[in-house]
Amino acid sequence: MSGPTLKPLPLTRERFLPFGDVIEASGTQRQRMNEARFERFDDLCGVNVGADGRVCISVARCRSATKLPYRFDVVERHPLGSQAFVPLAPARFVVVVAPPGESVELADLQAFVTNGRQGVNYQRGTWHMPLIAFEAGQEFLVIDRAGDLPNCDEHVLDESVLLLEP
Repeated sequence: MSGPTLKPLPLTRERFLPFGDVIEASGTQRQRMNEARFERFDDLCGVNVGADGRVCISVARCRSATKLPYRFDVVERHPLGSQAFVPLAPARFVVVVAPPGESVELADLQAFVTNGRQGVNYQRGTWHMPLIAFEAGQEFLVIDRAGDLPNCDEHVLDESVLLLEP
């Protein structure tokens, strides 16, 4: 097991704040709706699509499960808008992030594991590992920027990183 390793920490709003928003229905203001048969949790993340973009809502389904430990050497960012992933059924997933900037240093990478009911919203420009899931068929609601301009930059890391079990 040579080279850099990352062990994910539990995802919390405070830990993830430099990279974006944690999307979860807890600790937020609740509104009643539909004759109080529902609770609504509003404004859980800031969707940023830039001046020339539009909100795009999609579903991503995992075709190939990822097993940990997992070695990766590419991160990506979306310089024109935010990007959110919310599991459509309870399922833990791991995210690796680094602060916005022109490049990524290995020492800047941080890993987090969700509790199975949390989603994430990467703020515009935040570097992150491409989405992985632990089960084939796992689905995510994706809230992203759509538009005419390209919105995904990839960066190959100086060394591959081994992502460990949480």
